[in-house]
Amino acid sequence: MTTTASQHDVVIIGAGFSGLYAIHRLRDELGLDVVAYEAGNSVGGTWYWNRYPGARCDSESYYYSYSFSDELQQEWTWSSRYPAQPEILKYLDHVADRFDLRRTIQFETKVTRAEFIETADQWEVETSSGDVVRAKYIVSAVGCLSLRNAPGDHFKGLDDFEGDWYHTGAWPHDGVDFTGKRVGLIGTGSTGIQATPVIAAEADHLTIFQRTANFSIPARNAPLSAEETAEIKAHYDEIRDRCRNSSGGFPFYPSEMNANEVTDAERASTYEKLWDLGGFRFLAESYADLTIDEFANGTAVDFIGRKIHEIVKDPEVAAELVPFDHPYGTKRPPIDTDYYDTYNRDNVKLVNVRKAPIEEITAKGVRTTDAEYPLDVIVFATGFDAMTGALLDIDIRGRGGRTLGDAWEAGPRTYLGLQVAGFPNLFTITGPGSPSVLTNMPVAIEQHVDWVTECIQHMQSAGHQTIEANDDAQEAWVTHVAEAAEETLFPKANSWYVGANVPGKSRVFMPYVAGMDVYREKCNEVVANDYEGFEIA
Repeated sequence: MTTTASQHDVVIIGAGFSGLYAIHRLRDELGLDVVAYEAGNSVGGTWYWNRYPGARCDSESYYYSYSFSDELQQEWTWSSRYPAQPEILKYLDHVADRFDLRRTIQFETKVTRAEFIETADQWEVETSSGDVVRAKYIVSAVGCLSLRNAPGDHFKGLDDFEGDWYHTGAWPHDGVDFTGKRVGLIGTGSTGIQATPVIAAEADHLTIFQRTANFSIPARNAPLSAEETAEIKAHYDEIRDRCRNSSGGFPFYPSEMNANEVTDAERASTYEKLWDLGGFRFLAESYADLTIDEFANGTAVDFIGRKIHEIVKDPEVAAELVPFDHPYGTKRPPIDTDYYDTYNRDNVKLVNVRKAPIEEITAKGVRTTDAEYPLDVIVFATGFDAMTGALLDIDIRGRGGRTLGDAWEAGPRTYLGLQVAGFPNLFTITGPGSPSVLTNMPVAIEQHVDWVTECIQHMQSAGHQTIEANDDAQEAWVTHVAEAAEETLFPKANSWYVGANVPGKSRVFMPYVAGMDVYREKCNEVVANDYEGFEIA
């Protein structure tokens, strides 16, 4: 790589929730020289790219937001419990403008390569625009769900399709008109479940190709009244404190009761109440052993199955929609608006591609082993190469020129999800091995960025040059993360938590399941013990 490069203290990759907060803390509070790169032409991260019909937050608006500024949370008013994508993007635009963050970001620019120069204890970074910069630190804010799981990797014949096709993670900014169209939707994870009712209401006909049925709980979205908003703003300190000290980053009060400690009637009553409330409360506030004990989980599975049969009028379709291959909550638990009701529409058809797999995309539609379905539009809700994909999409080279791909050949290995051994001064916000996607993401993001900021402040004030994860500490953490998962029901699901949706990806359970509260305590303990597990020079 060239040695003629502009000099900065920090390079930040990405301008979503993580990148924006990192700019604010490192530039404005530490006074460092920061440059950030963002592939989109504006801020927002996943909320910039994911504009598909029905896209909205699955955590409630008032706590799916930043907590670092009381002025910000007092001046911003959310319209509803679960805001749609445009409102979340508007919020992030407001944050960027309010804190003057855009001047630090180079938009429409991807980081393509980063190499640690050992003789200088610096990173040299190349971008898609041809820039070459050097910095002491790199903060990766690429996001856990940002590299799309490309449909061309899964479906033969896509190039032959004569209609239009779209991936939900790269939706056209001017939208898609489905009026009068025969639409095929491939994928029934959280994204497909959100998109289904909206597309069905507009299209002439919607065919949903389902490989794996998912458990979904109604969101019960509703406008936030002026009274509710005033109550929230008056108690934000308490709400944020509960979020920071909870397992999932939510302001709920988790149940301490186990499912086998109550009668069948009491469980049914609890589930009914939480079903009516909607959202993640069903998982968080029902029973403490729901994702640990098979009996407990089975009671929730039975309840949701009965609800599906109550809602969906065709018993055969209802049966296809009831999951059978994974415990409830062990895949990303979708939250929906009228998902199951949509199957009662005359213009909606469910195709079980586990029974009749898709053979290929043809010029006119989709062919399974049983039939060919003529389509004008195909929507791929095939998700992302989660947790690791966006990082591995960059040619990152640490000590001795070793690539991150080589270091992670058998699956991701990090210490605390924050650093990788052999890659000094590279910080990974909500990286694999941290709670990340199992939590309310802004809570996890703020904790990570705060930890990294304080670490860099320590490095600067003490005159240190490098910090990197110790090999032994990293291996111990990887083992601990795996053991924590094995104590739960999570490994029983063939989910994107283990990379099961990406062909050829190593199967490793990537997020840390013990909880945000336990993880936060561990991170604080590491700092208190002079950054135990890290090597500082």
